[in-house]
Amino acid sequence: MAVILDGKKLRDKILSDLKLKIDKFEKKPKLVVILAGDNPASKIYVNNKKKTAEKLGILSQVIEYPSNVSENELLDKISELNKDETVTAVLVQLPLPSHISKENIMNSIAPEKDVDGFTPYNFGKLFSGEEPMVYPCTPKGILLLLKEYDIELEGKHVVIIGRSNIVGRPLSQMMLNKNATVTVCHSHTKNLPDIIKTADVVVSAAGKNIIKGEMLKNNCVVVDVGIFKDENGKTRGDVDFESASRIASYISPVPGGVGPMTITSLMLNTVELFEKSL
Repeated sequence: MAVILDGKKLRDKILSDLKLKIDKFEKKPKLVVILAGDNPASKIYVNNKKKTAEKLGILSQVIEYPSNVSENELLDKISELNKDETVTAVLVQLPLPSHISKENIMNSIAPEKDVDGFTPYNFGKLFSGEEPMVYPCTPKGILLLLKEYDIELEGKHVVIIGRSNIVGRPLSQMMLNKNATVTVCHSHTKNLPDIIKTADVVVSAAGKNIIKGEMLKNNCVVVDVGIFKDENGKTRGDVDFESASRIASYISPVPGGVGPMTITSLMLNTVELFEKSL
């Protein structure tokens, strides 16, 4: 049976160290989250971020807008936050209402306050092999989890399923920086099972249940980023945990694997931006 990549345990360890660090700061970091619209999942995520920040001693503010908010109103607010010296980090919760350009909004956040690492400046730094202000939260959390279990990436074949700007694309670059050989697969990939079979490390962020144990190479490492509810209302990931855990050497569960590490990375990023601003 595979060793479980326990994101909750690592989260608790990292956050308790982080709290000790924040306790020593005279001035506290401040995270501001903008929430536009009434997406129920977004509200839960934002609430979790706020609660985690407050437990650590990070000042936290959520600015909520109705779903008919104008793009200009959001841009004006971001411009104000960019100039506000008491604000360390700005996060715009996605998805945004459909009439608002995600690109325009993300592009307007000052790179030194871009806690998600999604602005073109930080993305460009990452993809040119330079150090961004911070790394995107989910990929950063995945690498922290692999590091905790001493999983070597150099020379390994990493197959990433999903090419979103939130996970797949930045993670592919971060894996390349670790000297892994990276294949990125997506909905148009042909012979996906054949490619997965060659992977030393599989990271799946497809958002649907696609990976069974027989598709995996013996003793590979499986990181499941997908999270959704199946027809019975049960929380599932992309990977059939039961069959995969008999083949893999390490596997992340859903829930309790990558999820806790994403919010942990957000807190680490807030503190990193704070330290860089001093």
